[in-house]
Amino acid sequence: HHVRAGDDAEFRKLEKWSDVIIFQGHAMAVFDSLRTSEKIIVADIYDPMHLEQLEQGRELPADQWERQVQDATEVLNQQLERADFFLCASDRQKMFWLGQLAAFGRINPRTYDGDPDLDGLISVVPFGLSSEPPRHEMDVLKGVKPGIGPDDKLVLWSGGLYNWFDPKTLIRAIAALQGRRPNVRLFFQGTKNPNPNVPEMAIVAESRLLAEQLGVLDKAVFFNDSWVDFGERQNYLTEADAGVSTHFSHIETTFSFRTRILDYLWAELPMVVTDGDHFAQLIREEELGVVVDAEDVDQLADALERVLFDEEFAARSRANVARVRERYTWSTVLAPLVKFVEKPHHAGDNTDLADSARTRARRRRKKRSGLRHDAELALFYLRSSGPRVVMGKVLRRLRRS
Repeated sequence: HHVRAGDDAEFRKLEKWSDVIIFQGHAMAVFDSLRTSEKIIVADIYDPMHLEQLEQGRELPADQWERQVQDATEVLNQQLERADFFLCASDRQKMFWLGQLAAFGRINPRTYDGDPDLDGLISVVPFGLSSEPPRHEMDVLKGVKPGIGPDDKLVLWSGGLYNWFDPKTLIRAIAALQGRRPNVRLFFQGTKNPNPNVPEMAIVAESRLLAEQLGVLDKAVFFNDSWVDFGERQNYLTEADAGVSTHFSHIETTFSFRTRILDYLWAELPMVVTDGDHFAQLIREEELGVVVDAEDVDQLADALERVLFDEEFAARSRANVARVRERYTWSTVLAPLVKFVEKPHHAGDNTDLADSARTRARRRRKKRSGLRHDAELALFYLRSSGPRVVMGKVLRRLRRS
């Protein structure tokens, strides 16, 4: 079923039908019947949206930046207060979310009793990958795209370009490597998000300009003009010789889970990544490629040269990738969720939703209210869900008053 954002009457039918509701993102803020549901609710909080907004909104006016971070925080807080079971993407994320859950009083004798590790409250369930290896079905880059020859060494940037990434250091490294390895090519797979609500990030234009200034645009560095369909990405992955992901060092990096790395694992690609996130730790420990410091052009150029031209190292990395990727197949990563849904239950402190300790705590906290709060909420819903949702909420407020 597809339910339009804000169409709570349609969503309510599914809410009544279901035994367990699993959601991610803004659904609880958009559908009142989810927010007030007494069904068993699983919240996937793999995306720390408030940390993401710290980077995504950096270039906005200060008031708007502050508001976007606050909006994302409130959306997540609403989920943390209510859900019965939480999914996150890594052990370090779990530690982060446990801190927020503790602040809301969700770590208490009733959730702890019989579950001292709290795995029954929050478990690591990241995005997964297919157990079937990718198949090359058609030529898309090598020998097809002008400037990329059939025997060139191809570095692939899978996924989109966002402001919290660092493609500029990568472009400089490719330009530096050209002097001694003229057959190296870099391809950015996604620049324009297919979601019309996601604007093109400033970093895209900046990266193109830098490549042009360095004389490598459409010679050693190539940008896809749009996006690669999910079902076709395997053709790009199987033509690549290495996968790359470079980013800055900040809090968003620390708790991120770069799903593009899963594509590299799927395709058995040796990788070069910036240090600081979950996958950098995995790549270093399991020797799946090379981990480099942030914004170090020379180190990055040397790492790319190693994974592309040191055949012994590349072969060893590929063998390690083939072994490690089994940890991330869907049947493996979904196991904690499958276990929960086999015997679904409310969280220990949610057994009486009408009078839980958390509900009493919410009554004690002073709620934000007033004209400014209403205006901020209206802007949030307008931005995230459109005017139909705003009008629906206004009408419901009027009916209650």
